[in-house]
Amino acid sequence: MIEMSREAFEDLVGEALDTIPAGLAAQMRNVVVVVEDDAPEPGLLGLYQGVPLTERGDWYGAVLPDHISIYRREILRICDTEEEVVEEVRITVIHEIAHHFGIDDRRLHDLGY
Repeated sequence: MIEMSREAFEDLVGEALDTIPAGLAAQMRNVVVVVEDDAPEPGLLGLYQGVPLTERGDWYGAVLPDHISIYRREILRICDTEEEVVEEVRITVIHEIAHHFGIDDRRLHDLGY
């Protein structure tokens, strides 16, 4: 396990978000990304909660934002170097954003995420 301050970890999440292509980032609607220290269950690195863009219809309005959580301690627990943390944060952020776009875990696994 590697140690990293919450601030440094949040910076990594911000940097990962900055790598999202502008065309995709512009399509993200009503979603917030947050860093949380602890996951609700062991081994969970990130979690998307909300209604994917592909499932939204005319009924969708006046709802709370979708919520993407990135779990700091779980990611740090599985990494031995700062470089591994950077890569795991990037993968986790992309994975959870993909859920916002309606991509399921099976397809993400096929894509290497």
